[in-house]
Amino acid sequence: MKLYARKQGEGADVISLHGLFGSQENLGMINRGLAQHYRVHGLDVRNHGRSPHSELMTYQLMAEDVLEYMDDHQLERVHLLGHSMGGKIAMTVALMAPERVNKLAVIDIAPVTYQKRRHDSIIEGLSSMPLESISSRSDADNFLQSYVVEKDVRQFLLKNLYKDEAGRYQWRVNLPVIDSQYHEIIAGQEGLKQKFSGETLFIKGGDSDYIAAEHQAEVLAMFPSASVRIIPDTGHWVHAQKPELLTKMLLRFFSG
Repeated sequence: MKLYARKQGEGADVISLHGLFGSQENLGMINRGLAQHYRVHGLDVRNHGRSPHSELMTYQLMAEDVLEYMDDHQLERVHLLGHSMGGKIAMTVALMAPERVNKLAVIDIAPVTYQKRRHDSIIEGLSSMPLESISSRSDADNFLQSYVVEKDVRQFLLKNLYKDEAGRYQWRVNLPVIDSQYHEIIAGQEGLKQKFSGETLFIKGGDSDYIAAEHQAEVLAMFPSASVRIIPDTGHWVHAQKPELLTKMLLRFFSG
């Protein structure tokens, strides 16, 4: 699986991994900030952005995609950061190949299995959108309102909309596979039975419930050198709500 990447900057290598329904563009402000000091590789993970589609989306496979990218670009060791699903991919890489990771930064996700399906209305809305009759992004936004109330979330989701060579709207994200593999996406990393002892930073949105106190034991079992920082007045989309503060936090962590 040859992943699409946008590279920028010079210095030690950082790989940046986005969350579900996203692409490397969603961490664009963070990546640009880090690129003032590092060579940043913003990857589109499988079934997202400009990367290839696949019928499977296990974290082991997605981690192997990242390791393949590192091998193809002669990256022996990197700093890793990931948001949400991207954070789970980053954690899996660190657990599978700890010798390839310098420092690990995980944004608002824990290495645990989440029982709640949080994205059913999004999947239903995107899947049922009549793309053949959509003539503009505003048409798509109007259709999506009955499924997704928050305007900023709709704008994020509609970044997946593009026109093919025939001028017809299509989705970049592989919706049928995300739906069929959703049980894999909410799965945790507990089954790996491995540890990453390198420096690890978990960054929690102050108003988000993705990282909870009851996750502490499982986090420390897998990441014994982990620490947690909280960014107040933010939800799950920490990178969109307080990008400058998040970038400063990451720069201090990677350079420390």
